[in-house]
Amino acid sequence: MAEDYEKKLVSVGTLKKGDTIIIDGAPCKITDTSTSRPGKHGHAKVNLMATGLLDSKKRNVVMPGHDRVEVPIIEKKSAQILSVSGKIANVMDTETYETFEMDIPEELQAEVKEGVEVLYWTMMGAKVMKQVK
Repeated sequence: MAEDYEKKLVSVGTLKKGDTIIIDGAPCKITDTSTSRPGKHGHAKVNLMATGLLDSKKRNVVMPGHDRVEVPIIEKKSAQILSVSGKIANVMDTETYETFEMDIPEELQAEVKEGVEVLYWTMMGAKVMKQVK
């Protein structure tokens, strides 16, 4: 399995609310965790509730606490808005000067204008606008 995105393996038992995890190939933010007590012959089970960072879908996973899972490595970067066309912004990275288009999230529609600086995350090959600086 050779994906070209950055990720690392961590133990499920160490994850907490707010952490990111890869579920079904999608980066997700953990919204809730609960751990069940180990049974007579078993291991503690961890129940993770998570929401997709790219698609906002809710996902749920139950697995033994000693299992290892993939966690996406998220790079936080800044970009300047060059132009806005509907729900798409043409932006330029403030470090590399690379220009590209990205979707404007619903909650940022009013704030995103030409010349404004935004914070964006790159993870698993996708770029997501997170906030206006």
